[in-house]
Amino acid sequence: MPPAKTDQLDLWAESGLDGDDQVMVDFLLPTGIYIQMEVPRESTIQHIKLLLWKEAQTYPLFSLLGEMEGHMFECVNQAAVHEELEDGTRRLCDVRPFLPVLKLITRNCGRAERILDSKIGVLIGKGLHELDALQDQEVKDFRSKMKQISEEKMQRMQLMSWGEWLRSCYSMPLEAGSLENLIDKHEGIIKITMHYDQSQVSSVNLDTASLKVSLHCTVTELMDQALKKWQTTHCPEEDIGFRSDYVLRVSGKLEFLFEDHPLNQCKVRYVIQVRAGLFHGTELLCKTAVSSESSSRSEHVWNKTLEFDIAVCDLPRMARLCFAIYAVMDKVKKQRSTKNTHLNKYQTIRKAGKVLEEMLNPIGTIQTNPYTENATELHISFPEYSTQPVVFPAFDKGRGGKKFYIELKEIMERDPLSQLCENEKDLIWTLRYDCRENFPQSLPKLLLSVKWSKHEDMTQLQALLQIWPKLSPRDALELLDFNYPDQYVREFAVYCLRDMSDDELLQYLLQLVQVLRYEPYYDCALSRFLLERAQSSRKIGHFLFWHLRSEMFMPAVSVHFALILEAYCRGCIPHIEVLKKQVEALSKLKAVNELIKFGTIKTKTKQAHLKEAMMTCLRQTGFIETLSDLHSPLNPNILLAGINVERCKYMNSKMKPLWIVYNNKLLEGDTVDIIFKNGDDLRQDMLTLQILRLMDLLWKEAKLDLRIVPYGCLATGDHSGLIEVVSSADTIANIQKTSSNMAAAAAFNKDALLNWLKDKNSGDALDKAIEEFTLSCAGYCVATYVLGIGDRHSDNIMVRSTGQLFHIDFGHILGNFKSKFGIKRERVPFILTHDFIHVIQQGKTSNTEKFGNFRQYCEEAYLILRKNGNLFITLFALMLTAGLPELTSVKDIQYLKKHKRYKLQSDLQISWIFYIHKHPLT
Repeated sequence: MPPAKTDQLDLWAESGLDGDDQVMVDFLLPTGIYIQMEVPRESTIQHIKLLLWKEAQTYPLFSLLGEMEGHMFECVNQAAVHEELEDGTRRLCDVRPFLPVLKLITRNCGRAERILDSKIGVLIGKGLHELDALQDQEVKDFRSKMKQISEEKMQRMQLMSWGEWLRSCYSMPLEAGSLENLIDKHEGIIKITMHYDQSQVSSVNLDTASLKVSLHCTVTELMDQALKKWQTTHCPEEDIGFRSDYVLRVSGKLEFLFEDHPLNQCKVRYVIQVRAGLFHGTELLCKTAVSSESSSRSEHVWNKTLEFDIAVCDLPRMARLCFAIYAVMDKVKKQRSTKNTHLNKYQTIRKAGKVLEEMLNPIGTIQTNPYTENATELHISFPEYSTQPVVFPAFDKGRGGKKFYIELKEIMERDPLSQLCENEKDLIWTLRYDCRENFPQSLPKLLLSVKWSKHEDMTQLQALLQIWPKLSPRDALELLDFNYPDQYVREFAVYCLRDMSDDELLQYLLQLVQVLRYEPYYDCALSRFLLERAQSSRKIGHFLFWHLRSEMFMPAVSVHFALILEAYCRGCIPHIEVLKKQVEALSKLKAVNELIKFGTIKTKTKQAHLKEAMMTCLRQTGFIETLSDLHSPLNPNILLAGINVERCKYMNSKMKPLWIVYNNKLLEGDTVDIIFKNGDDLRQDMLTLQILRLMDLLWKEAKLDLRIVPYGCLATGDHSGLIEVVSSADTIANIQKTSSNMAAAAAFNKDALLNWLKDKNSGDALDKAIEEFTLSCAGYCVATYVLGIGDRHSDNIMVRSTGQLFHIDFGHILGNFKSKFGIKRERVPFILTHDFIHVIQQGKTSNTEKFGNFRQYCEEAYLILRKNGNLFITLFALMLTAGLPELTSVKDIQYLKKHKRYKLQSDLQISWIFYIHKHPLT
């Protein structure tokens, strides 16, 4: 027993006898560090550990401590026994250590925790010990964070009342019709049979009772009536407690009524929309606007701006804004109420009138419905244009006039490559405030109209930027072009980019890295923005690293890119080893590739020796260790376990690319095939695939899925990089050769592709495969047409067994077509061969309906791309200084401007006629 300190006051007395709530505690850390700090007596052990962890960050060797949850305190208690303080909810004053000394020790996994881990492992089908064995810092960090979040959630749940717990677990809406069978034939009355849970009451002989209540009866009122009736009929002398001790549950379901809403709102969950139209008399001034759908059971909130295709200055003085509120049930619109208001009249819009036959009724009253008790209420907010009243202008004093507005609109709708004459620049600058109000996305054209040699204009521009509306990230990208070097302009562009999601930022990261070349200073808004987002997202950081590192060989950017890379690595130290592993693996693959290239001899015997030498090299211990257990540079979410050496090979093209087959560490039995290229510049392929990915995104946003396969491609250095191999796919050439006995006649076998799909699919699967082929063929026809992708032949067009067609190898883009002896290989605008048409028509020569569907897909896809044409022009323009072989000047991008809708239709017809006449289907 240690000697008792009778001369010392009790440190753990409530509030302290000395009036001080703090106590000085000595902490001993496993790293050998000693920390002394004051802590509140009333604090829990868990809270004290949090305080210690925060303080320990300022001391040496903090990184060696590891995770906080892996440690607990130990003390000597009043009985002079070492006690482990595993329960973090205990208060320090309740623990009452003999001396104010706490030792931090590593927590050992106790029996209860081992049992829990075993249960989780059985539940998810993967033992947690397997995750523990993974030497991956990212996995460890994720597990630790998720464990901490889960524990905090459980602690919060333990503090919940039973009602709060019920709401958090069972806050599901009633299914439509849950109360339908309970409605009495008398309107407005609902008959309810109440079942009482006998386990909660005593002396109950009868456990049911019937009630008739109004449909407008609330859940609380129903519960009060149910409890009153139960007490009256079952146990009038017994205390039944409080309403808060009970809950209403729908019979036979785990659905509960606890929100205080009328029962009729629990019956059916309507989808509600609002439609609005502008009228002058009975004439509709422009297209109506429709809100999004709302499916709340009570209040419906849209928080959406309804925009009309008409300028405010063009509205007649007596224009009327009409609203209709309606429910959408089974695709049928059922009108609930309507409302009208004058635009040039101040009033509060509140109530809707009776249901009318017409959806919008411009001749209806604009007065407020006096019967407010059962009326629908619609709240609308109008934008505030200025602090001054908006006054209808006199016709002889309009600003600029309609003629100038029309001219300005025409200028602003031009593509980014269009040149402005001096008169147009003067007009834009004169009407710069009109541009701000009506054409905010046209800021680049306004900037091109500024006389940068006049300080006054520059000052006015900077002031204008302070009040310029925030642009969408897609519109803001153009401001990072070399045409806009002004620091404030570029800062404004980055300010707009902050609205990008991680996925959207990844979509445009290639261009954002390239425009770093245009920044005048290393420390700029764009550099900070990219570093900030990269350090908060491992996936963004991964691709930022490779986009920068792949161009470090360029003297013009090597310093700038090196500084950003260094800053990223210092801010993401755990990522260093992951990236280092990838760099070392690529170096090994380059060594194998060079071994094959320099030892290539065309005789078959020697080729066999080379393949054996390649496999021997890959089996060496140094290569195995370096090439195993790394994140795929193509997709950091894929963990590559080890190489399947027997399935690896090299390809016979000039640069002898390596075909490497990896085992997927996260999916047993699955393989990941990657092509390593050394000697080819993959940046042009990477750009083309990025644009294809964007096209796919735009089509899907317009509800058109053309089954595009934008496989992965990543440049990793000077003329080196990786390409993803699409599984279960083969080239058209191989499919044709397999089906024909004569190689020379293979290309003319129109049945080869369709027969191949039939071999891979049967029954309904075949119909689906043909539809997949039709959709993807339409997508790639339009994409190759718009981007001017050339050198298309059966060796660089592939088809998956599921029917998806896709193109590979994009060495010629933007109309730079191959030619021989002055004759271009591409003789028709669309890549649409006779065997493609044969598949689309399901092998029937008269099946023009299927080709009509294909043609419709093409037109829809093309119109969507034309609508976003400026975005594609901008993305190519931002890559002009990247040094791509077929993107060196603005003239190359001009190819994107030549397409018109009527030309698409005629070009599609020309391709159809060419293939039909050259290869008759009969």
